[in-house]
Amino acid sequence: MSELPVPYVTGHFTPVTDEITASELTVHGTLPPELNGRYFRNGHNPKPGITPSHWFRGEGMIHGVRLRDGRAEWYRNRWVRTPFLDGVPFTGTELEVSAAATNIIFHGGRYLALQEANLPWEVGPELDTIGVHDFGGRLTSAMTAHPKEDPVTGELHFFGYSPFPPYLTYYVADASGEIVRTEAVEGAGPSLMHDFAITDRHVVFLNPPVVFDHAEHSGIPYRWHDDVPFRIGVLPRTGPGEVTWFEVEQAAILHVTNAYADRHGRVVLEGPRFDRASWESSWKWWIGAPGYGTSPAAGSTFHRWILDPATGKAVEEPLDDLVTEFPSINDARTGLVNRYSYAIAFPGAGLPGYSTVKFDTVTGQQQLLRHGPDRMPGEAVFVPAAGATGEDDGYLLTVVSDLRADASQLLVLDAADIRRDPVAVVELPRRVPAGIHGDWIPDVEEN
Repeated sequence: MSELPVPYVTGHFTPVTDEITASELTVHGTLPPELNGRYFRNGHNPKPGITPSHWFRGEGMIHGVRLRDGRAEWYRNRWVRTPFLDGVPFTGTELEVSAAATNIIFHGGRYLALQEANLPWEVGPELDTIGVHDFGGRLTSAMTAHPKEDPVTGELHFFGYSPFPPYLTYYVADASGEIVRTEAVEGAGPSLMHDFAITDRHVVFLNPPVVFDHAEHSGIPYRWHDDVPFRIGVLPRTGPGEVTWFEVEQAAILHVTNAYADRHGRVVLEGPRFDRASWESSWKWWIGAPGYGTSPAAGSTFHRWILDPATGKAVEEPLDDLVTEFPSINDARTGLVNRYSYAIAFPGAGLPGYSTVKFDTVTGQQQLLRHGPDRMPGEAVFVPAAGATGEDDGYLLTVVSDLRADASQLLVLDAADIRRDPVAVVELPRRVPAGIHGDWIPDVEEN
């Protein structure tokens, strides 16, 4: 463990040292009446006295805000109490030893805290830890932190990957949370596969040139290899079938924005793209290596890949030059054609600070909400408005870390025009460290 300051435990990422609960939070503006539910946000929060060797190895802490009837009833933060929190090291075989620090979802009546090298950990609606969850023994590998819920069927699609064969296993759980499909994916290699995508007809897997490497000692044993191509695999959702692998220009993807099948039957995949220089600059930040930049995303830009299963050909194109990461969409468009997406815009490409950005892929236009000096937004979570008719008819929820005020706010933004004054601002009782991923769980889903 390093004793030197590293970027992922300083500034906006400085961990909090305790767990608190606060009631009846101050609200500026008016919370929309349809916002009845919980906003949960997960992230790495190392315990006091611990500096992990990599940003991704910090212990998991979930922050939650309960909204109901126009009020912000409570805020609370809790570590996910796994063996990793108690100091048990993860060796790669004990799948229950998880930091549980990357994401939190709600599916099949369970809140699941996720980290991709491990099994999920279930927590309760007030963030008490319940225990490890292996889908009744049917999940025998790690589970990605980025499962995709089909908005039509309610099925949860996910995968587990490993540096050892089988490198990639694909799973489907039905709407009740029972695994109904398990399939080894042929042709995958020992790549860092953080995310994937679905369409209404396909599953899309990523095999980037960042591969398992014993020589990498940062705590995450993966390294960029110039001799490994970037391949994207397309698997039919209809049942066991042959994967079509497309070799594209060498790059890496951490997070997918969305994928869909176009009217020609081609698979369109979109998301922030890292070239080698931007990946290695970002990795320096993630491990605190000399020469790291000012933020955890350096040079990743919005990109599109178009894959034709009929011909085996792929084309690609840049969509924007802003430095962006942590993309999101209206989840009702997951796997379907979408027009709008949202992301964090990081310093770079002419931006001095952090912004929230909305992309329109039909017009090519963008909306920027600049948050001001020393203010950093988190991932934007879309919530539809009551009776919504348009794709962007709703709200964005994001937690903003303010270093000058040593405080944080939950912003409720108008997703149709994020440049407008917030619909509502919830004052949180502490500065919430910049985190990773979260979710809005409406009360209707819990019942």
